[in-house]
This record gives sequence, structure tokens and C-alpha cells, in this order.
Amino acid sequence: MLEQSTEVYSKIVGKEGYNMELKEFLSKHMDISSRETTRLKKSGGIFVNGEEQNVRVKLRKGDLVKVVFNMEKNIFEPEEIEVEVLYEDEDVMAVYKNPYQVVHTTKKHKSGTIANGIAYMYQKRGINYKIRFINRLDRDTSGILLVGKNSFGQMFLSKQMIEKTIKKKYYAIVENVVEKDEFTIDLPIGRESEDEVKRKVFDGGQPSVTHVKVAKRFKDASLVEIDLETGRTHQIRVHMSHIGHPLIGDPLYGNKSEIIDRQALHSYYIKFNRTRTYEEVELSTHLPDDMKRLVEYLEGK
Repeated sequence: MLEQSTEVYSKIVGKEGYNMELKEFLSKHMDISSRETTRLKKSGGIFVNGEEQNVRVKLRKGDLVKVVFNMEKNIFEPEEIEVEVLYEDEDVMAVYKNPYQVVHTTKKHKSGTIANGIAYMYQKRGINYKIRFINRLDRDTSGILLVGKNSFGQMFLSKQMIEKTIKKKYYAIVENVVEKDEFTIDLPIGRESEDEVKRKVFDGGQPSVTHVKVAKRFKDASLVEIDLETGRTHQIRVHMSHIGHPLIGDPLYGNKSEIIDRQALHSYYIKFNRTRTYEEVELSTHLPDDMKRLVEYLEGK
């Protein structure tokens, strides 16, 4: 009987894994990274047909390969904060982040975060797993957050992020009418000094690519759909401001607004492959209420 502090992932060897070393099978057919394999070896968490095995052993068709992950403990204080779960499987979940919510505790925000809410949800389920955020959103940005429930889930989705196979789309409401229907901004972004909070476009920055498509035009503003090819800090806000279309309500890169008191930015869509089965998962959400009100106001103008 496995303890509650463990998670099991099993796979039967098919003809494609015949005579393959266990280490290679873990990498190619179970997406276990070399770092995770090393960790599993140390913890005695790799089994073939119920017996702990050396990763150099050769596999046969029909062998049952099983890995047992030790679940690290949660470090966040549980708080009764409602968290909307959009999707969940054995290894990952997707949750909805409201505007103004902080993702995890910091020196300035010691409580009231999504992490505290997830810790409470876990507590009600009788578990105490480490909470592993895979993507991040600014405090004032709303939308979809991915969370790893174990090291494998985090590793699997982080790998997709690095390989750019996870697809993310945002809605932004920007100042002024965007003339082109579709275009790409390919300009480097960074900070010229470590002390600066604000990013800017400059030659010494990191490569940054933003794809923009107009969803709706208003009298003096536009609703745009944004597809990020890279994921730099403040990338959308910096790029759109640089081309003369700062996000409405963005005091750092544009101007404050009387209609919305945050930057009008929402991560509304995400697509990724789930662990273990590799099935494609697509999630989308509607505009939050404050951005809906802003659209209604702009339509009225």
C-alpha cells in the first residue's frame, strides 16, 4: 500500500520499447527527464514488474514500468479562498485567476493569494502537496493559470513551455485604433538596469515576439487578440506601448483610466498536451466583468 505522500505513474512496454534500456524508455516513452530519473533512482522509485531496477536494465515487451514520485509538502498557509478549477487530472490543474489576485505569497503579500486558496482546497481533500505554478500572471492580469500537482506534472508542462508547444492567447483593450488587421512585433525587451521595474524595447534586450490580431475596433480604442511566441516579463504591455497602443488602464506603460483600474489584459485561452495520455487539452474563458464594462463603454462612445 503506497503512502498518501506518493504518486504512481505506470506504463506497459510495447514493441517499440523492446530491448530498450529502462533509462531510455523513461525518457522517450514516459517523458521523465534525466534530472527526475536521477531523483527517482536516489529515492528508490523506479520499478519493473514490481521490482526495483537499475536504469540500465533491458526491457521486454509486456514489462510493467512503474515510477513512484515522493510528493513534497505544501509550504503555503491554507486560507478559505474560493479557487475556480477549470481542468484537473492526476498531475496538473488549471485555475482561474481573478483581477487583482496575487498568485503566491511574497514579502508584500503574505496571505490572500491563489496559493493559499489551493492549499485550503488540498487540505479539504486531506492532502498536503507542494503547489507548483507553471505559468505566471501579473497581479492585475486575469486569466488561466497552470499548476503542477507533482514534480512530473510540473516538468512535463514546463518542457512544453520551453519547446513552445503550449499555446496561450490573450485579450487586450488598447488605446487608439489599430489599423492593421494582423501583424507581428519582433523587438527585443529588457531592463537597462537591475534596479528598474519598467521594461523597454532596446537592442540589448531579450528576443521577444508578439503576434497581434484585431478583434474589434472602437472610436478611439481597439480590442486585440494576442498570441505570444515568447514570454518575457510585461511583454504585451511593453510591445503595445512601444507601437503607440498602450493597454487601457496601464499606469506603468500608458495611462490610468476612469473606467477600469488595471491594465485591460486577460489570458483567455490555453492549449497543452496532458501528461500520461498526451491528449490535447483546450481551455478558454470569457472576458472578466471589468473588461466587459470597458467594452460596453467604448461601444457607447
